[in-house]
Formats: sequence, C-alpha cells, structure tokens
Amino acid sequence: MAIILLFNIRRGSERNYKQQEHSNPHRSCIALSLGHYPIDHNRLKEGPVTFLGPKGIYIGVGGNLAHPQFGPPRATLEAALRDLERRGSHLERLSPWYRSSPIPASDQPWYLNAVARIATSLPADALLARLHAVEEAFGRVRSVANAARTIDLDLLDFRGEVAAGGPGKATLPHPRLSGRAFVLRPLADLAPDWRHPVSGISIDALVAALPPNQLIERL
Repeated sequence: MAIILLFNIRRGSERNYKQQEHSNPHRSCIALSLGHYPIDHNRLKEGPVTFLGPKGIYIGVGGNLAHPQFGPPRATLEAALRDLERRGSHLERLSPWYRSSPIPASDQPWYLNAVARIATSLPADALLARLHAVEEAFGRVRSVANAARTIDLDLLDFRGEVAAGGPGKATLPHPRLSGRAFVLRPLADLAPDWRHPVSGISIDALVAALPPNQLIERL
C-alpha cells in the first residue's frame, strides 16, 4: 500500500509540474538535451560521448567576478576544475556553459554556470570539504548570502544519496537545486534521464516548473 501511495504522489507531482509548461520559457529542456560533454583535460571542451546514466556525482560550477590571476569567470572556473582533478577527482563530463541573472535580482554582473559530472573515491562529506578547499584556493570569500563571487562549487547530487547535512556534512541532494534554472538547465543537458533523489520528479518536469523570471541563456 505504501509503494502504491508513493507512486501516486509522484505521478500527481509530475502532472502538476507539466501543467505549467506552456507558460514557462524554461520548457525547452528537451530541446537542450542533445548530447553529453566530455572533459578535454587541456581545454575542457565539449563534445558528444556515450551516455553514462543518471547515478553519478554532479557539482554545480559558477561565478560572476574576474580573478586577479586567471581572469574572467570562465577561465577561472576551468582552472578550478583542473585543480579539482589535480587533487584526485576525475572530471568525466562538463555541460555547456550558461549565463544567468543574479538570484535574487540585483545589479551584480550575470553569472557563468555549468554542471560537471565527476568520479571520486571520497565519500560525500570529504568531497564537500575538497570543493571548499578549491574555492578557498581560488579566492572565495564568504560574506553575506548571495554576494558576488569569483567561484562557487556546489555538491548537487552524490549518486542519489539523501543526507540531512550539518556542520561539515553534505546536505543531499542540494536543498535548492529544484528551483534554480542555472543548475537544472545545464544538468538537463548533462543527464536528461536524471530524477530528483527524494521526489523522483524528472529533470524535464523540474525545468518546466521553474519560475519564468529566472533569466538564463546557453552560450
């Protein structure tokens, strides 16, 4: 009985999300999900590869400030991904890059965003600590919430694990990924069959339900 009830809840949630598709500019998720993108370890270029399946480790990559050494956000973020590899995490795939407006709306520069799929032998909490170490190495300063930044590395999904988090521990999946166009749009390109580990809702339905005022463009 519990299994049937959970199935009905998920089916009802999917139906509610799909009812919002026709009035939402983010409904083009399927059109964007045309391929997958390998890491060229020299230049981090995109290109079609064989699908690996949705149960991977996904991190969000973003920033909107230039770095004094590496330059504009894309060069900075690509350097950070290479540094993450040097620290022992293998980058398997990288989504296309996107430009997105600040959330909440402000006069900050627009952000550059992507999602990467990585492989690591670390557990989730240790990986989160490694992401924070890379951020610190690239000058991330944590001040007020939603402040402009040179780099942001978020652990979005760790092989579908669910965890409540806490000091020094990962909250899984990332608690705000379901409402962020700058996460869901590149994630849809990278893993079109991905489903939310808690709700089971598909990536297409989540994209269709995004608020239409989140401005984003694929580069």
